[in-house]
Amino acid sequence: MEPIGAAGAERAAGTSTTAAAPSGTAAASIRSFLALIKETRPPVALIVIALSTSVVSTVASLVVPLFTKNLIDGFSLAAVAGPKIGLLALAFVAQAATGAISAYLLTVAGQRVVAALRGRLWKKLLRLKVPAYDARHSGDMISRMTNDTSVLRTLITENLSGFVSGIVSVVGSVGFLIYLDARMTLIMLAAIPLAIGVLVPIGKTMRKIAKGTMDENASFTTSLARVLSEIRLVKSSNAETREYEQGDESISHLYRLGLREGRAFALVSPVMSLVMMALLVAVVGYGGAQVAAGRLSAGGLVAFILYLVQTIIPVVQITNFATQLQKARGATENLVALLDEPEESLDTGIPLAGSRGNIRFDGVSFAYREGENVLSELDVEFEEGAVTAIVGPSGSGKTTLFSLLERFYEPGSGAILFGKRRIGEFSLSSWRGRIGYVPQDSPLMALSIRNNILYGVGRRVGEDELARAVRAAYADEFIADLPRGYDTEVGERGIKLSGGQRQRIAIARALLRDPAILMLDEATSSLDSGSEYFVQRALENLMHGRTTLVIAHRLSTVIGADKIVFLEDGRITGSGSHERLLREHGLYRTFASQQLVAQGAGGK
Repeated sequence: MEPIGAAGAERAAGTSTTAAAPSGTAAASIRSFLALIKETRPPVALIVIALSTSVVSTVASLVVPLFTKNLIDGFSLAAVAGPKIGLLALAFVAQAATGAISAYLLTVAGQRVVAALRGRLWKKLLRLKVPAYDARHSGDMISRMTNDTSVLRTLITENLSGFVSGIVSVVGSVGFLIYLDARMTLIMLAAIPLAIGVLVPIGKTMRKIAKGTMDENASFTTSLARVLSEIRLVKSSNAETREYEQGDESISHLYRLGLREGRAFALVSPVMSLVMMALLVAVVGYGGAQVAAGRLSAGGLVAFILYLVQTIIPVVQITNFATQLQKARGATENLVALLDEPEESLDTGIPLAGSRGNIRFDGVSFAYREGENVLSELDVEFEEGAVTAIVGPSGSGKTTLFSLLERFYEPGSGAILFGKRRIGEFSLSSWRGRIGYVPQDSPLMALSIRNNILYGVGRRVGEDELARAVRAAYADEFIADLPRGYDTEVGERGIKLSGGQRQRIAIARALLRDPAILMLDEATSSLDSGSEYFVQRALENLMHGRTTLVIAHRLSTVIGADKIVFLEDGRITGSGSHERLLREHGLYRTFASQQLVAQGAGGK
């Protein structure tokens, strides 16, 4: 596959999932959001209890203005010391206690939902097919796992309670307002359509801004992951300025999106403040006149103002919920697109335990992009227990052949057979469990040497067995020289070790796996001449009795093979022994001659 430009890749990472459902209606995206939450099996009982206590807290707050009215209208020292004060205090305590319980329970529920969603996403990411990783960047997936799920958590833990209690508070407050003075209530309600007319367009704008912010965050995270994981390449290439400029562009874009979001929020607050102040002025003016005329008590006016406040504040909470819901809709689109990607099934198929046979490519063609075949009508057989060297120019498809054997990709046409069965009939876990792969540049996990050697072995390994594998890979001396021995941390991608040391750890891991099929991608290429000799002998012992495929660039590896396959432009143009290919294959003869000259040796 040809890499796409860095900037283009980062933009693609941020927008690839957006395109999945640009035309979806609001109702459809909300249904997708609810379906996504439902699949996490949320603690419904806990949420119901939390919302119920929130409602109790709201109801308690609705009682307070009535107590205040009665207290003011019948004010006396006896009233202050009487049961009314006790009831008022009880209402305050009930409101505070139930509010705190509701907030905590919703936090628990939100964290459970997000933990379940992240667990599902993590499992999905591990089981995505390799082509999905070719199309996406790891930073994009990291952003979906962290940022997008946090949006859903915020909606549940911080906004859901305010939405439910806000509706109860608005309905209850309006009911009491009508009870206290229907005319003043009508004055108040006349301002609501005006506020809604301003807030709804702002909410739509907020959704677009939130979607753009999440996509740009994904793009920025992708850029960070790409640059920081290869910081040595950046520095050795003097690319700091270029990467800074690209990163600064993303930072500036996020800054501009943040300003747009700030402007939208800045409009919400003044609109609500303007509406509230206008209503207060109207209520105080009209209510004062009513009090002066004797048609409304002073306590009734105070209660009316308190209920007015309890109507306006919940409207803000409902507006915040609607805004966060718009963000959640955007996050849902991204997450659903990721969760809908096809995944590998590790255990579906026939167990491979004990099966033996040759490996055969029967008319296999493969292309990363349609119409650009990397392998074309490949017909070749790798005999059981034999060593087959695969040689050819760079870009001829050697590593792709290995990827097809690992079942990272499926052939476009033809079949790969093990014995008489297609390898796709075997379960992935059992098939890959029979393969030992040592790549040319053996990457390591950021773990200790011990954990890297045991990585993926899948069984308990004793110290003696571990030591034998390490000795066979000729890694025992350099491990013994390290201050912490097996417990030495190797750093990200094994950067604290040399290339040869990483190769020997990979060989030790392959020895412990005891694979039936061994694939070596020039496994000795990173070793110095002294180590190469001994490791080559260790590999020869490992290859004994196993079906071994070797991508070879060195003549020493080729000569010792049972069969040599020459791959050129995705096609096999020669097959046989070293001597036969020297006689019959011109390009192989050139390949061998160049190797001999490079090694300063004589011979055919």
